[in-house]
Amino acid sequence: MPASLVAAFIGTLGSVGVAPAGEDVIILGAAVSLTGKYAQNGANTKNGYEFAVRKINDRGGIEIGGTSYKLVVHYFDDESTPARGTELAERLIQQDGVKYILGPYSSGLTKAILPVVEKHKVPMVEANGAARELFTKGYRYIFAVLSTSDQYLTPVIDLAAEHAEELGKTPETLTVALAIENDSFAQDVRAGVLADIERHGMRCVIDDQLPPELNDMSVTLAKVKALRPDVLVISGHEKGALTAISQIKALKVYVPILAMTHCDSAQIAEKLGDAAEYALCAQQWHRSLGYKDEVFGTAEDFAKEFKDAYNYEAPYQSAQSAAAVHVFAEAFKRAQSLDPEKVRDALAATELQSFYGPVKFDASGRNVAKSVVLSQVQGGKYVVVAPAQWAAGKPIIPRPPNRSLLPARAKAKPSAPRRRSRARRGSSASRRARSIA
Repeated sequence: MPASLVAAFIGTLGSVGVAPAGEDVIILGAAVSLTGKYAQNGANTKNGYEFAVRKINDRGGIEIGGTSYKLVVHYFDDESTPARGTELAERLIQQDGVKYILGPYSSGLTKAILPVVEKHKVPMVEANGAARELFTKGYRYIFAVLSTSDQYLTPVIDLAAEHAEELGKTPETLTVALAIENDSFAQDVRAGVLADIERHGMRCVIDDQLPPELNDMSVTLAKVKALRPDVLVISGHEKGALTAISQIKALKVYVPILAMTHCDSAQIAEKLGDAAEYALCAQQWHRSLGYKDEVFGTAEDFAKEFKDAYNYEAPYQSAQSAAAVHVFAEAFKRAQSLDPEKVRDALAATELQSFYGPVKFDASGRNVAKSVVLSQVQGGKYVVVAPAQWAAGKPIIPRPPNRSLLPARAKAKPSAPRRRSRARRGSSASRRARSIA
């Protein structure tokens, strides 16, 4: 099907929250990635928007000046390309008369449409553009519910420092390898990790850029085998996460600490099983966190209802997308107006406690009230292990190694007799892993 027809089809049939004829509505516009390389998280974004619209409308909608309004979202497929996203933002505002925008998926696509919403002075609440550069241009109409990407994996370096003794080292002697996609989000992740490496006095021994197609990490993994870093940090969206876990297993690579972004939306535990065990994963939100609000209930309530609606576990991308709709709804209520400038001012004054976490914007539109959490795949589940206030379990460091993946230095001495090796209950590395587990 030609791209133009796909977009027209989605624009016609992709509206959510359509009210019966005669009802008052507030129309939100959204260009999201339903095809192309971001399609998986584009769908997660759209599902989060849909879920929130239904919840808010089922509660009676939004009352402004004594009139109840229902939310409606008009969707188009940006095909995961900035040029198409820019074109569709113009269409939504200029042709369709949309006065309020929900953001796309990814920092790159958010960056592409920002000049459009600024030019037309249309407020946008976005949930999936985390790069810091979005908030350094003086834009007034962007409001982001998520934490910026430089924060994603910095807790990993802190954990490594805390557990250096279990690795037989001090923090200053730990070595770190990076494999990072060349986009604004991942490069922000890299910057945050490098700053923490320097703060702890560690050493970065590999600083590689992932290939554009994110389908091969073998060059980097060969270096990891040779240099044996203590920590391997990977950021390459969903495809990069799946490629990393698959090739680490296939190439029999072992690192004591493995950390990455986009674990849960890539479903590394569900798709790759034991190979994903003990990977540390950056997450904006998790169902075990103690957040709640009057619309969605607790984080756990949201997770259960989302799974009932869509038949899969809610990734944080869906949760934060739902939160974006919630923030818009609350701003309409406080503004008691549909004037975009008054809604923009109400958004700027947001101080909201939600199932997703606290939301408060600084002058640049960043949410400065919430932090990223770190989970670890344990028994096929994503268990929050940091920060301590939200931890549901303890991090298992170093990763208990699959003996077939152990480098020679960590294996039992080959000269030891077989029976004696059993009596000694395995290598020092495996005993250390059991004691930590």
